[in-house]
Amino acid sequence: MSAGAAESAVFLAEMQALALVALRDWDLQVTQVAPIKVRENAVFRLDLAGGGRAVLRVHRPGYHSDEELVSEFAWLRALEAAGIAVPRAIASRHGRDFEVVAASGAGSRQIDVFEWIEGSQLGSVETGIAGDEAAIAAQYHTIGAIAARMHNQAAGWQQPVGFCRHAWDAAGLMGEQPFWGRFWELAALNAAQKALLAQARERIAAGLLAYGTQPDRFGLIHADLVPENLLIDGDRVRVIDFDDAGFGWHLFELATSLYFISGDPIYPTARDALIRGYRSVRPLSDEALEHLPLFLAARGTTYLGWVHTRPGSETAREFTPFLVERACAVADEYLARTTA
Repeated sequence: MSAGAAESAVFLAEMQALALVALRDWDLQVTQVAPIKVRENAVFRLDLAGGGRAVLRVHRPGYHSDEELVSEFAWLRALEAAGIAVPRAIASRHGRDFEVVAASGAGSRQIDVFEWIEGSQLGSVETGIAGDEAAIAAQYHTIGAIAARMHNQAAGWQQPVGFCRHAWDAAGLMGEQPFWGRFWELAALNAAQKALLAQARERIAAGLLAYGTQPDRFGLIHADLVPENLLIDGDRVRVIDFDDAGFGWHLFELATSLYFISGDPIYPTARDALIRGYRSVRPLSDEALEHLPLFLAARGTTYLGWVHTRPGSETAREFTPFLVERACAVADEYLARTTA
């Protein structure tokens, strides 16, 4: 077993042990705890006595304060009240949406439990998206419509007192301490790539400030509407994983949905379908869409920041070459557009 695989196995064992400790705070008869996705957050399937299922999430340490996590649940309930299909929390026996639990070796973590959602992922970074052109167009049309409905809800929602989430704003993306890390310091970058990203950072920052944060273009967003966070069950699509949700540009939302296929032949079809879906619910002008390359470039830098701050992780080791290539390609395309 490689060193990375051994580390992953230890981490999985620690998270699974923590999940078992946490379940003492829930009135659930659990027969099995099985991993679904174990990265920084650890997500487990709970098999329940009688045949039901639930999902348990162990949060990464320090990503969100308790107040920020309370705010996440407040938005989830508001979205559901607006008719948008999202995960539904199962309260602990203490009546809370999450508990802070400690276990030997794993430290203290926020843990929550959700009702099980049927469906299959639209796709993933590892496997891409599946289906013929018509199916992919239909799926991205639905994603666009869901994004627009979420943006409409957030724009008209009175946030509760104390509501707080992080911001995917100019400082959070291009400032001295970006939310996901100083991407320009990534060790895997060569001299030419560093020069390219330094130029792109300056140009992107200016573009974001010029575009502005008026309510018609900036507000609460999911910020991770990628294929693996969309569960398809027939014609129904549910949005999961609001861990990255915060304040940001609506176009950043759309750019996130498109980013990992932006170099694929299917990209124009998916992009056009996403836009049509969005416009079926919420206005989006051609003038605004001219800025989509700006947000694709900004999105690309965040993934470089992510791997830069996690150099020892197996995910970072596996994906860094691809992420560098894609981010530099998108940044180069953006610079070419703004120079022309």
